[in-house]
Amino acid sequence: MKKVLITGISGMVGSHLADLLLSKTNWQIFGMARWRSPLDNIAHLSKEINNNGRVKLVYGDLSDDMSIRKVVRDVAPDYVFHLAAQSFPQTSFTAPIQTFDTNISGTYRLLDSVYEFAPKAKIHICSSSEVFGRVPKEFVPIKEITPFHPASPYAISKVGTDLIGTFFSQAYGLNLFVTRMFTHTGPRRGDVFAESSFAKQIALAEIGAIPPIIKVGNLKSVRTFADVRDAVSAYYVAMTTDFPSGSIFNIGGDHSCTVEEMLNFLISLSTLKSIDIEPDIDRIRPIDADLQIPDTSKFKTLTGWQPTITFEKSMIDLLDYWRLKVRNSSAIQR
Repeated sequence: MKKVLITGISGMVGSHLADLLLSKTNWQIFGMARWRSPLDNIAHLSKEINNNGRVKLVYGDLSDDMSIRKVVRDVAPDYVFHLAAQSFPQTSFTAPIQTFDTNISGTYRLLDSVYEFAPKAKIHICSSSEVFGRVPKEFVPIKEITPFHPASPYAISKVGTDLIGTFFSQAYGLNLFVTRMFTHTGPRRGDVFAESSFAKQIALAEIGAIPPIIKVGNLKSVRTFADVRDAVSAYYVAMTTDFPSGSIFNIGGDHSCTVEEMLNFLISLSTLKSIDIEPDIDRIRPIDADLQIPDTSKFKTLTGWQPTITFEKSMIDLLDYWRLKVRNSSAIQR
């Protein structure tokens, strides 16, 4: 039986990937989490975990070299999905050093451990479309060869993640690929991201927990949305497709719109008759990656992968996720 290590299994993407691998493979799944990581996103897997099933939790922290080495040595994985990160761009402005250590040094620690203890493993390095940052219109749609122009400490850290992956492939012969995923969302999305924050605020307003006022940042940025369930499908397809080590792929959805258009669609789904919008200076980035439209033809041509879940369904499922979550909690903040 093949063994797979998912770093960041307790996150939105990691938890959905675990669901997919349970349904599509017979692999033994090892999910790396920090001892303090919230486990809400994998609560539905508790029976599988507690009954010594196919999902096992292993504890490690990207900022702690010894813990990473122990995880990789003990698991000896055949496949590694490296999803763990400090993934919140806004947070990176207030905690840049932690972001750099987790995402840049943490990736180096992981790959160095894989090189020593599991050199035959196939590895997925999860970079981000944020590496492209503020892209001039003449470079849109964004290709893999589009120059980097990172617009946040998070984006800078993902440039490091991206380049470290390429380095370990070229210098040490590790079998890996890098993905630059554009905006992906759906159930379990963290509330620090715009569309999830909007959905959460709508859900709170619907139960009367807050006034019907949605706090917003920059509404003019253009995003291309994919569903998280399509994202993990793409990651699985990439892991099980043969291509040269060091390959880099843009992956994303087909629906591009402004943040304002996305918000208006979410508001149209609400049971409330009237919702106001209020700008919040704390939600404005000093620099914004404001034109995120990808060219994903390279990945689609190589693998045949296509997104299958519509923007509308992603937003409906996201709002329903928050409706259920806020009704089951008495301590939710907007």
